[in-house]
Amino acid sequence: MTLPKQPVSVLVVIHTPALDVLLLERAAHPGFWQSVTGSREDDEALIDTARREVLEETGIDAPLTAFSNWSLSNRFEIFSEWRHRYAPGVTHNVEHVFSLCVAGPIEITTAPAEHRDWQWLAWRDAAERCFSWTNRDAILILPEQIRSGS
Repeated sequence: MTLPKQPVSVLVVIHTPALDVLLLERAAHPGFWQSVTGSREDDEALIDTARREVLEETGIDAPLTAFSNWSLSNRFEIFSEWRHRYAPGVTHNVEHVFSLCVAGPIEITTAPAEHRDWQWLAWRDAAERCFSWTNRDAILILPEQIRSGS
């Protein structure tokens, strides 16, 4: 029996020093673009969730020290079509924001069951393309986060 997903997740904005941002297109929802996201498993630390999800969704094998924890979280309502994955009565998720800087736009290996395509976009264009408000808002504050050293 599969355990229900935890209503605790990560959002990882993968970007270059020039602020190009990686977006992934959801396999089940063509046209829905997003950064790396995923739920915490068992009692793993959120940074470990971020690293695992990046590896699973992109093939990028980055050390934990390469991730920046923004100490920012968002609470949002889980789309009704995905609530069956959670315990009965769970309607909201808390998402914790991280970033990962890579040297430049690199080739990505997506998880075909999750994503059908990927692209690197300038940060403003990436923010505009995201279907999720939390993802859009995280990308919009990316330049500020970089300046502050987060």
